[in-house]
Amino acid sequence: MKITVVGTGYVGLVSGACFADVGIEVVCVDIDQKKIDKLKEGIMPIYEPGLEEIVIRNYKSGRLQFSTNLGEAIQESEVVFIAVGTPPGEDGSADLKYVLAVADEIGQHMSDYLVVATKSTVPVTTGKKVEAAIKAALDKRGEDLPFAVASNPEFLKEGAAVEDFLKPDRIIIGVEDERAEKIMRRLYKPFQLSGERIIFMDIPSAEMTKYAANAMLATKISFMNDIANLCEKVGANANMVRKGIGTDPRIGNKFIYPGIGYGGSCFPKDVKAIIRTARQYGYELKVLQAVEDVNDAQKHVLFEKVKAHYNGDLKGKTFAIWGLSFKPNTDDMREAPALVIIEELLAAGAKVKAYDPIAMEEAKSHHLGDKIAYANDAYDACVDADALLLLTEWSEFRLPSWKAIAKLLTDKVVFDGRNIYDKKYLAEMGYTHYGIGN
Repeated sequence: MKITVVGTGYVGLVSGACFADVGIEVVCVDIDQKKIDKLKEGIMPIYEPGLEEIVIRNYKSGRLQFSTNLGEAIQESEVVFIAVGTPPGEDGSADLKYVLAVADEIGQHMSDYLVVATKSTVPVTTGKKVEAAIKAALDKRGEDLPFAVASNPEFLKEGAAVEDFLKPDRIIIGVEDERAEKIMRRLYKPFQLSGERIIFMDIPSAEMTKYAANAMLATKISFMNDIANLCEKVGANANMVRKGIGTDPRIGNKFIYPGIGYGGSCFPKDVKAIIRTARQYGYELKVLQAVEDVNDAQKHVLFEKVKAHYNGDLKGKTFAIWGLSFKPNTDDMREAPALVIIEELLAAGAKVKAYDPIAMEEAKSHHLGDKIAYANDAYDACVDADALLLLTEWSEFRLPSWKAIAKLLTDKVVFDGRNIYDKKYLAEMGYTHYGIGN
């Protein structure tokens, strides 16, 4: 079986590599020639655990190929996945220009029946727009070739995407064509060997499922952060509250950890997009608007704690930052709370020395440049710093040597933005510890 995946970003590259790993012939297409050349050399455009190994292995085997020629790639393909970006517009709506441009090009070059499946996160009714774009391109050619549109949203967690794809908890496929359903079922059969995981539905429902899933997870995060802020005011401990409610199976213990807000490429963009979609239909998603408002405010909470500790005077202070990416096991800094906090520190006249196991090159190249100093390791970041701010809960930050850090910091103050440290233990070590909700 041969398929084409258009887009070699986070979703496209992981999807293409994992399909190839189960024996499918895959061509990953991108308009960026430099990116394609680097992929052929085994150089990844993103950091994702396990991805480099699986890409190199399947490229060497010939099952995974890289190209800039979509017209050539789709010949003899049974399925074409659209996995290009859908960046948010100024009003929060998803920009579909890249998706529809790919659909148009497919219509220009297809020569036989195709299933065109969107993997990009797209608003409801996008399937109809993709279908119209392909049909318009075929009409220009004077062709009447059969094709089907499908929605196959991804549910990959950054930092565990390869494992999620190879061992999915569910596969959502929106399709309204019997032939296309059979092809998609055959394509995903290798991922069904330990049990049926495919849920077939209509295309609009599949498109909505992706947004609803991310919106629900974002809601849990903002809800817990809101509760954590109240806990501080009434003298409760948010970590204890989290444990208390997390044992209820109707709630569960995932996505209820207090912190400095969610970031990344999905939750912020998708919450904005679904709110915008609702408004287009004359409906206000008040709960999700509150989710977004709480998250935006939460990114400022740790800075306010820093400012309060120093009575509003941060000028000339130096702060060690542990963690830049929005979550561990990724170099993704899109909408990362660290960016907000660092900019606030700099605006207040402070200096920043940061360390992240993976994301420092991303920070230098695309986000912070030379506005901050970059440390060689976690301990180097603490040298002569006035305080330590933990912003991303990488594993290597979980159990540091507090005795060694005490000798490096000018004052033993820790601002724990992810609540991973024991407040009582740090107090016994002579530290002042600030967490979220405790």
